[in-house]
Amino acid sequence: MLYGQTQVKLDQIAQALKEAELWSELAPSADAMASTAPFACDLMPLEQWLQFVLLPRMRNLIDTAAPLPTQIAIAPMAEHVWQNMPLRQNLIGVLNELDMLLNESR
Repeated sequence: MLYGQTQVKLDQIAQALKEAELWSELAPSADAMASTAPFACDLMPLEQWLQFVLLPRMRNLIDTAAPLPTQIAIAPMAEHVWQNMPLRQNLIGVLNELDMLLNESR
């Protein structure tokens, strides 16, 4: 059940990225993908991290029935990065829902 709910949230994140015109057809560089900074904030914008790091990794966890994270806080970073950007509020809301879903005690 949690896998299904998480997949729905991931799909909503992808849709919200597209609606906010933040979806990219070009992947970040290999250097950016190798970043060890939180959210790869040193080498790529948050929207690219969501699209090219978070979504594929989370989908891989679901596909392999691996344990999902139990402590996640993506929405606060999004709120910080996208403050005063009304077109990104829907995306922030979905990220908050993902945070709450995965942080619920199981």
